Amino acid sequence: MSVTNVANRYARALADVILERGERDGVVSDLRQFVGLLGGHDSLRAVFASPVVNVERKRGVLNELLVRLQLSQIATNFLQLLLANARLHQLDLILAALDRELDRRANFVSAEITTAREVDEQQRQELHTSLRAATGREVRLSFRTDPSIIGGVVTRIDSLVYDGSVRNQLAKVRERLLSPR
Repeated sequence: MSVTNVANRYARALADVILERGERDGVVSDLRQFVGLLGGHDSLRAVFASPVVNVERKRGVLNELLVRLQLSQIATNFLQLLLANARLHQLDLILAALDRELDRRANFVSAEITTAREVDEQQRQELHTSLRAATGREVRLSFRTDPSIIGGVVTRIDSLVYDGSVRNQLAKVRERLLSPR
């Protein structure tokens, strides 16, 4: 089974628990804190990923961290489950899958908007309104700039990309001019 499928299964199971108990924000925050800790210490992440380090030693390291971090019971149990199943080093992937699962259940979709220059608040609102109407879902937007697109907008929603950039339009014109008739 692929890592993505495994991450999605853990995410769905955890989403069931935290939504049932009304502890979404606290657990997600706790898990982000732990991911941040692992991200800041390569050697710690390596310990949890290594098949050479025995599980009891890993459990001791994890328990020491849990005492210091004082995470919620659900987050603590989940991290211990991941350790027992040799998945703790994949927590960042599982957390990303959890974010997607929680968004799906809340009827949210994330969209990344790329423009050649910063867009003002009115343009942001117009994009938000258009995408909400197009998807039929609430949209969480993130914006970035990339001067190489020259102008226009590139929108990524999940795996779909809508490329309305000037760079893309010029590439299409070039392709038509170079293709034999």
